[in-house]
Amino acid sequence: MAKPTTFKNLDFCSTMEELKQHHAQIIKLGLSSDNDAMGRVIKFCAVSQPGDLRYALKLFASLPQPDAFIYNTMYRGYLQSQLHTHCISLYSHMLENSVTPNNYSFPPVIRACSDCGGATEGGKQVHAHMIKFGFFQDSYCQNNLIRMYARFKELEEARRVFDGMERKDDVSWTTMISGYSQWGCLDEALHIFEMMDVKNSAAWNAVIAAHVQNNRFHDAFKLFGRMIEENMEMDSFVAASMLAACTGLGALERGKWIHKRMESRGIKIDTKLATTLMDMYCKCGRLDKAIEVFDGLCIKGVSSWNCMIGGFAMHGRGREAIELLKRMEAEARKPDHVTFVNVLAACAHSGMVEEGRHYFSYMTEAYGIAPRMEHYGCLVDLLGRAGLLDRARRVIDEMPMNPDVGVLGALLGACRIHGNLEMAEEIGQQVIELEPGNSGRYVLLANLYAKEGRLEDVARVRKLMNDRGVKKVAGSSTIELAGRVCEFVAGGRAHPEAREIYAKVGEIVRRIRDFGYVIDSEGMLYDVGEEESENPLHYHSEKLAIAYGLLKTKPGETIRITKNLRVCKDCHEASKLISNAYDREIIVRDRNRFHHFKGGVCSCNDYW
Repeated sequence: MAKPTTFKNLDFCSTMEELKQHHAQIIKLGLSSDNDAMGRVIKFCAVSQPGDLRYALKLFASLPQPDAFIYNTMYRGYLQSQLHTHCISLYSHMLENSVTPNNYSFPPVIRACSDCGGATEGGKQVHAHMIKFGFFQDSYCQNNLIRMYARFKELEEARRVFDGMERKDDVSWTTMISGYSQWGCLDEALHIFEMMDVKNSAAWNAVIAAHVQNNRFHDAFKLFGRMIEENMEMDSFVAASMLAACTGLGALERGKWIHKRMESRGIKIDTKLATTLMDMYCKCGRLDKAIEVFDGLCIKGVSSWNCMIGGFAMHGRGREAIELLKRMEAEARKPDHVTFVNVLAACAHSGMVEEGRHYFSYMTEAYGIAPRMEHYGCLVDLLGRAGLLDRARRVIDEMPMNPDVGVLGALLGACRIHGNLEMAEEIGQQVIELEPGNSGRYVLLANLYAKEGRLEDVARVRKLMNDRGVKKVAGSSTIELAGRVCEFVAGGRAHPEAREIYAKVGEIVRRIRDFGYVIDSEGMLYDVGEEESENPLHYHSEKLAIAYGLLKTKPGETIRITKNLRVCKDCHEASKLISNAYDREIIVRDRNRFHHFKGGVCSCNDYW
């Protein structure tokens, strides 16, 4: 009777101290080598919270003949502790000691192989053992194999396992969809999805998330529309994916619709989903709505604070970002390294040099956060934008690590702003070699040469681009009207109302000339970093989008534009004048930040 009573007590054990008392009783009963008794003790130590994996390992080592159940328990313990190589080594130990694996042995070992870099061959051996021991048709094992091969980018092997399954469950389909999508094979992922007879919420989420993660936001919206038409209810996972799609397109109205649907369907907005919602509002130009969501949170995680501080940063509201940091500290929330990246970025976008330098030191002094590459990049950007190029260069020279392309690119951008060709030449060559496929790096340097009249050097840079097959990125802008997102490409005429839009651009240019507009002819000749040079500046993508917005909205309505590249000088000046001439607020989100144009001025104070 003692043995069952002892086991029953183990089931109600809640601390390691209690566990050790039961262990002592098991030893007194002479059961210290009994796999059934010790397996229960090891299970608590290895996989329960609070447990003690080291204690479990000591107990495991003391057993003369541990069985498959105990090995499986140890696999789970190693996985929970992210000790993938230990898990794989223990599997070898199992085979060496002639313990036969069962169907519960393979999934954790396969998962350990897939999560352990360089364990491809080991994973294939485990696959062979599954076949050898007769567990190949176990769906749980097969699903883990699909995941493993997808992680190794061996998609043909993953598909072979998938096609060979006698019974595919929901996990099989979604794992295969996710496997294709993580490597950008969206057509294949969609094909698997369409093969499903019954498409559950997990499958819808997988295929929608795949398109969002690969920046195919329009396709994600089409799939989402299909999902709603087929009466499949949106859950929190789909909501998060679609909010990310709204963020990518700057589709505020759609984002607000999804927010309302979340509320009407009773979807619980936890900290993670709330942060995604805040990010959407921040990046769609509605800081007030983001603040509303933030203030409504009962529990604010560090990610929520970081998101809101980052929102202030991208809108150039450095003072508010710092005030929020102080509020975070007052509420006893400890900032992390991301918090200070956002604070430093806020200072850089607002020209707050002394404050930025203070917080660069403060994060180490107050919280022991050593500066990472991102922090140095923000500091270089801060100093460079302010024209302190020599100081910025000194920061790079004194960094404890070699600067990456982001840090050097920040200094190169500052050289462009302040026309320092000498420094730009040196830094530009380094950046181009570090990131040879980024067209913007070549173009920026070529523009600086062009500005100085060094046309031979311009030709040399452009030849280097051609030789390497580097293509300039075309400027594009999107605008959302009545829930529909329209995209415009610089000089493009694909829109069905192109004739009216171009006529409106002509009207705009004539009107803002009365407000002092003079085209930046230098930009038209040389500034091909933001748009293709063969397109006149009048037809840059954001001008087309603004013209369309003026055609389709009423006086007093805000026009919101999202652009894939940095706003050029000419468009920035024109947008200020348009806001004055038409008495409109125009909000433009470019690659770096937000610009709020109203009454002839911009929120960035021409500091961008």
